[in-house]
Amino acid sequence: MLSLRTLARSVPRTVSRSFATSSRSAVLRPVSTVPRPSLLQSSLKPATRSPYAAFSTSSVFRQSAEGDVELVAKLEDEVKHEKASGLEDLESSVQNIQYVLQNNSWEVKDVPGEQEIVLTKKFGNEEIRLTFTVADLQNLSEQEDFDDGALADEMDFEGHQPTNQGRAGGVSQQHPEDRVAPADRELDELDRDVEPSFPARVNVTVEKPGNGALLIQTVAQDGLFQVEEVSYFSKPDLAHAQTAEKDWARQSLYAGPPFENLDEDLQSYLERYLEERGVNAELANMIPDYIQVKEQKEYVRWLESVKNFISA
Repeated sequence: MLSLRTLARSVPRTVSRSFATSSRSAVLRPVSTVPRPSLLQSSLKPATRSPYAAFSTSSVFRQSAEGDVELVAKLEDEVKHEKASGLEDLESSVQNIQYVLQNNSWEVKDVPGEQEIVLTKKFGNEEIRLTFTVADLQNLSEQEDFDDGALADEMDFEGHQPTNQGRAGGVSQQHPEDRVAPADRELDELDRDVEPSFPARVNVTVEKPGNGALLIQTVAQDGLFQVEEVSYFSKPDLAHAQTAEKDWARQSLYAGPPFENLDEDLQSYLERYLEERGVNAELANMIPDYIQVKEQKEYVRWLESVKNFISA
């Protein structure tokens, strides 16, 4: 039995003889001096990396681009439509906003792209500040969807209830409360046709130098500021609470009772306190208009931003 070393020495000679025999049988064929790899070496040979992808992605990009073109075209149509008709539908609201702001001393902070609007003015040594937001329109839409669903469920429930009628001798007898006068039915139909007013949540802060601030939380609706709560803070920055930390600190303090629980005379005096500072019916009518106009402008801005991003 040959040893491993003897076998290793005999391999080159065997390969040389077989190589020489094959070279003699090949006439005028040049002999390569490069050793041919074995079958095992061929299977372990690393794959060479192609300088480009092995598959083509041009069709994928082309399909995506076609969709982008259609989307951009649709966005452009929406922008044109909203610019042409959107603000025209709100022309009366725009005029009301201009009238109120021109005839009062309110200064407006309306940053494009932001939801919150801030009105400020001076009243003696006081700094009056009102804040409201476009988000109230979105909340209103969600609430309307909820109310519509609840109303449908209620109507469905009532439709399965027995009428307030009795039977005597097989004859239906109707009670007086089931009879509604035609005039009352017409009035009820008119009430259903009236669109609900648009409520806007408005926070009013009254700040005095060195004396803290009042935070009066209200809802502007139907030309009125409905006061919900009046709170006092020794630190004015807590009344604004523009950070989560400030808001947390404010919530830990006593905010006062609900406004409706106060003495009626005290409620009247506080409402007059706001009116004397310009927080009146005229402003209560203007704020929902401002929110609608602001939301329309921001919607157009959003359409243009999305269009520019996709087409870039």
